[in-house]
Amino acid sequence: MAYRYATERADHSDLASGCVLRSAPGRPGFPVRLAGELFQRAAAHAGQGPIALWDPCCGSGHLVTAVGLLHRDRLSRILATDTDDAAVGLAARNLDLLTSEGLAARERELRADAERFGRPSFLDRAAAARRLSGRLAAMGGDLPCAVRTGDAFAPEPPGRVDVVLTDVPYGDLSHWSGRLPEGDPVSALLRSLAAVLPGGAVIAVTARTRKVPVPAGVAALERMRAGNRAAVLVRAGDLHG
Repeated sequence: MAYRYATERADHSDLASGCVLRSAPGRPGFPVRLAGELFQRAAAHAGQGPIALWDPCCGSGHLVTAVGLLHRDRLSRILATDTDDAAVGLAARNLDLLTSEGLAARERELRADAERFGRPSFLDRAAAARRLSGRLAAMGGDLPCAVRTGDAFAPEPPGRVDVVLTDVPYGDLSHWSGRLPEGDPVSALLRSLAAVLPGGAVIAVTARTRKVPVPAGVAALERMRAGNRAAVLVRAGDLHG
C-alpha cells in the first residue's frame, strides 16, 4: 500500500540538525516530521510493547536521536551502527542527548559559546536544549542507547530489535561502504539485515529516489513518498529464505 506523507503542524525546529543535535560536513540530517511518521508506521506493524530501534547506517545519528526525543515513551532502547568511525563518534554524541545529563551538558556548552563568541543565537539553542530536556523527562527519562562500528552488509546480531529505520546513502553527501555486494545495494541491505532479525521485525528504508526497491517476490507492508524521498516498509520474515 502506498501513502503520501501528510505534514504535521507541530514545530520540530528544536530537533533540526545543527540546533541542539550536532551536525558535521558530509553528515546530512533527516526531515524530523518524516522520521516521526516512519517510526510510528513501523511501530504499528511491529505490534504492542516498547520498541527496540536500530539504525544500521546511522551517519550522524540525527534520525534515531530525533525519533528518541519525539517518541521516548514508545521506545525501550536504540542501537546505531555505521562503518565510519567518525560518523559513529558523532552519533554517540548525539545519542547522549537522550539522557538528562547529556542535554544539560549541551545546554551549558551552548551558553558558554554564546558568551565566548558573542552569539545570541546560541542562547536560543540553549533554551531549545532545556525544552528537550523537559520533553524527555515527561516521556520517561533517559533512554538506553548503544553506538558501535558495524557493516550493514555483514551485520553482527544486534540483540533484540523490533524496528529498523535507516536512510541509505545518496549523491555527493554520503556513500556506501563496507562489503558492498554486486547488484542493487538496497535489496542486498534488506536481505542482510533480515538475516539477523526475528521474523516479526519491521525494516523501514528511505532513499532519495522515486521508489525504494525490494527483492523480487517480497511484498512491501507500506510505501511512502515525501518530497524527493521514498520509503518502503517490509517485514523481516518476508525476506528470510
